[in-house]
Amino acid sequence: MKPSNRPRYYGVLAEFESPAALVAAARATHNAGYRKYDAYSPFPIEELAEAMHDHKNPISKIVFFAGLTGACVGFGMQVYANLVHYPMNIAGRPLYAWPMFIPITFECTVAFAAFTGVLAMLALNGLPRPHHPLFNVPSFSQATQSRFFLCIESADPKFDLDAVHRFLEGLKPMEIHDVEDD
Repeated sequence: MKPSNRPRYYGVLAEFESPAALVAAARATHNAGYRKYDAYSPFPIEELAEAMHDHKNPISKIVFFAGLTGACVGFGMQVYANLVHYPMNIAGRPLYAWPMFIPITFECTVAFAAFTGVLAMLALNGLPRPHHPLFNVPSFSQATQSRFFLCIESADPKFDLDAVHRFLEGLKPMEIHDVEDD
């Protein structure tokens, strides 16, 4: 079979002039049924996450369960060491005195949660990724300075190149770019 000469697309990128236009475009994109899209801006825009309905962040659950695991490991390690592996009866004190286990349990909780949080953040963000297909669009360098972008990704089940172009043109962007995948 002959390979296709047609380029594989990462998505379609639209450039907007103001934060209000980007928020309106994100809201319209979500209302149109697109779910795999992202917005880029040089500064945080409070309304943008709400307009995109971006509330599915699993990082808090991951960090919670990592902290819980750390607490269990820290507490269990001390119980095992004091009751099973090396019990020492010093002056008739009990082998299991849970108050003395609290500092180590707390430190293990914090360490497990912090390290897992950093690793999960990197993994969920797809990092490290030294090059992203959006960097191939010359005007995208302005995303950190003065421009606002919305990209509908080709991974979206509703993605059709011509339909996405028509939809984005209706949002009145400054420019529309096809983003080829590397």
